[in-house]
Amino acid sequence: MKSREGFKTVYQAVIATGNKHKLEEIGVILKDFQLEVLSMKDVGLDGLEIIEDGNTFEENALIKAKTVMEKTGKLALADDSGLEVDILNNQPGIYSARFAGEHATDKENNDKLLKLLKDIPLEKRKARFVCAMAAVFPNGDIVVLRGECSGVIGFEPKGTSGFGYDPLFIIEEYGKTFAELGEERKNKISHRAIALEKLKEELKTRLEGE
Repeated sequence: MKSREGFKTVYQAVIATGNKHKLEEIGVILKDFQLEVLSMKDVGLDGLEIIEDGNTFEENALIKAKTVMEKTGKLALADDSGLEVDILNNQPGIYSARFAGEHATDKENNDKLLKLLKDIPLEKRKARFVCAMAAVFPNGDIVVLRGECSGVIGFEPKGTSGFGYDPLFIIEEYGKTFAELGEERKNKISHRAIALEKLKEELKTRLEGE
């Protein structure tokens, strides 16, 4: 691996996701970090099905990262993230991507959420995005960190940026949904950004120590 200023070696890190939106988002957040980011396609694992049968975001993130590290021998990073709505007993939670069915679209998931929250006033629509980020190193070391971002669920989709529940998730500080804020702003305050910032500090400590 090539040397770069500040590091004795440079890690290649495989992002263990088939979700192109997540891959792009993680890549943007890590772009200034001295790490060579690889996709599943880059390492010949495009289309790999990983069974996420954990009971928490942390367990599912770790399952994905472990699987990819074992198959590639490279540092693997994986996230598992989703939406928790207080009044729905933290649903959809780990089932966020398939809330309306196994192969549900973002629109179908959003429509189901809005239907369940019908007639619920704004002050009772509090929610949070959660992201668990796992890193599994070639030597077997494991790091799992969590990021959260609080907001409320709106009454209708707004904005054209982002993906998933972004058009419904309102950041009260801005009075706008993630989809209205745009990628640049979102990538500074989101649950994934918070988890990745924590992970970057952990990686920096480990990589600089080599």
